[in-house]
Amino acid sequence: MTTSVSRTIALCSVANFINAADRIIMPIAIVPMTSEFKWNLHWQGWILSSFAFGYITSQVLGSGAALKYGGRKVLTCAVFLWSLSTLLTPLVAFSLPLLIASRVLLGFGEGLGLPTVYHIFAYKVPVEERSRAFSYLVAFGTIGQTIAALACPHLPWPWMFYTFGIMGMVWVGLWLCLYHDPAEPVITPDEEMGFFPKVSMTGVHWLEFFKHWPLWSIYIAHFAMNWSNYTIMHWLPTYLSRNLSASPKSISLTAVPYMVNSFIAILSGHLADFLVRHGSTVQSVRRLMTAVGLVGPGVFLLFFSAVQHLPLAVILISISMGLCAANAAGHLSNHAEVAPSHAGITFAISNTLATIPGIICGPLTAELVTQSHGRWYPVFIISALINFVAAIIYSSHSSASPVL
Repeated sequence: MTTSVSRTIALCSVANFINAADRIIMPIAIVPMTSEFKWNLHWQGWILSSFAFGYITSQVLGSGAALKYGGRKVLTCAVFLWSLSTLLTPLVAFSLPLLIASRVLLGFGEGLGLPTVYHIFAYKVPVEERSRAFSYLVAFGTIGQTIAALACPHLPWPWMFYTFGIMGMVWVGLWLCLYHDPAEPVITPDEEMGFFPKVSMTGVHWLEFFKHWPLWSIYIAHFAMNWSNYTIMHWLPTYLSRNLSASPKSISLTAVPYMVNSFIAILSGHLADFLVRHGSTVQSVRRLMTAVGLVGPGVFLLFFSAVQHLPLAVILISISMGLCAANAAGHLSNHAEVAPSHAGITFAISNTLATIPGIICGPLTAELVTQSHGRWYPVFIISALINFVAAIIYSSHSSASPVL
């Protein structure tokens, strides 16, 4: 791996660290904020889900902007926007409309980020190193969630936002100093042999992105993965606090699932590359990792919903989230194989569809829990069933051959 590629992966991974940390702050902060501002469960659901309204609007815009303006400018704007909204959150928390608007801005900035990173990776990272690149990207995201989950319960809730907002602004300065888009692509013999995929929109009608089952299998797997992830990310601190009587300091236990997820993300990436190098087909490896990343979490979510013992519940949800990390070497790495010249676009579409759970899960969870008189079983059963169905579809319709 060259110095340029390593630096690019490192900078993008740190951006995803901040991205993921900023997402996890509100689910933790909402526990003391609810005590202060007296929000009911339905308003909590809308506050948590408002992020997704901004996120879903900027997905395709992010990938298209990266193609037109370059990754440097777009990623700078993305991190600046989401860091600004994080810094503003404590200042507007007294007003629900302003708070929701700041959450929408956070989602809009973060929605620009990942499609831009996928565009950069598809252009810069060789295929045999791509699983590791994506795994480090995902792992740094979970490390960010881990650090936020460990630190935030010990901070006054406004400083949860100020700390990571300032961190994002520092990253913007480093990115502008250390990363520069080339004036034009440098064509090397390796590129001519297909070592790096070329990123182009030439000759592809937008309907092509919706006409192929290998693409839909990725979209559906991503949707299912995010349904579980949004449910856990948004509601785990509230669930542990209300149902398992976790103290405010015990909310730090929500860091454990992210630690396990980070470790398995890196392990699964190396394992996937090892299997490919030793004769397994790329398609079989992607299907194996996706099956582990969907079926495993679904099973352990069902176990999690049935226990009332806090340490055991944390262990079960940690295994569930840990196995979910295998998706990084599964369907999340599959974009650059089925659409090598359009990975940023296909990921943007996939992530847009996979943001729908972020909009639905907050209000739906609040409604299900309210209608079932405080019971959370329906929430976790639905998540598990969606995972199982998606795993079947991906295992039967995915491909590792280009369709675009």
